[in-house]
Amino acid sequence: MAKKDKGRDGEEGATPPSSTKKAAEGRRARRSAAAEGDPNSFVEWTKSIVIAVVLFLFLRTFLVQTFVITSGSMEETLLVGDMLLVNRAAIGSRIPATSVRIPGYSRPRRNDVLVFDPPHEETLKLIKRLVGMPGDTLEMRNRALYVNGQLQDEPYAVHSDVGDEMHPWMQWQRDHVAPRVNAATYAPTRDNWGPLVIPEDRYFMLGDNREKSFDSRYWGLLEGWRLEGRAVFTYYSYNKDSYRPFPALREVRWGRVGRGIS
Repeated sequence: MAKKDKGRDGEEGATPPSSTKKAAEGRRARRSAAAEGDPNSFVEWTKSIVIAVVLFLFLRTFLVQTFVITSGSMEETLLVGDMLLVNRAAIGSRIPATSVRIPGYSRPRRNDVLVFDPPHEETLKLIKRLVGMPGDTLEMRNRALYVNGQLQDEPYAVHSDVGDEMHPWMQWQRDHVAPRVNAATYAPTRDNWGPLVIPEDRYFMLGDNREKSFDSRYWGLLEGWRLEGRAVFTYYSYNKDSYRPFPALREVRWGRVGRGIS
């Protein structure tokens, strides 16, 4: 019977020493490149980070944003410590540092709860309820809101046992009173004002906690380009005023998590 050929080292099918040496050198080279930082790997990581940042900024600027409630002006609809998801695409988004808006798939609606950039403070974002649309005639009599002469049913409105008040900021209303009102003698208060005629592309915002809200009654009408988005639901909530340690973990309001806003 013929004998099988053996490798040069006498073992059947053995790897030549030169091939083993080359493989070892390749492994050492790869380990050395990994230790020193592969330029190609660094470039890929950089690209991934840049893409992630761009996507985040795009989503944050044009589609959705988050908002945290820090005051009681919208109680009981929204509580201090509620964290909201805001739909920016619904009514369109403003291009940062401009007054140009990208059109949304819907328009602002009466009673929407909206986030906006108020005219009296450029670095502040507020959230209130839209009660007055362009062309509406608004009036408040003894805390009751009338729109186009109709008394509004407002189950969300909360009132406090405090007296009425006047404020010098409210004098802006004289420029928008209905024709039958004498602007020279017009003296609005927090609980009694109007009737006011809302001009084109202007909106009137009120807080649900009516006697504890600094809103359109004081700082005026809101231009359409200042609207930021429609509040959709509460994704997290906790008792921010709690004195217990770590309230964000120990004082969670589970009943408000995932709750829609209306």
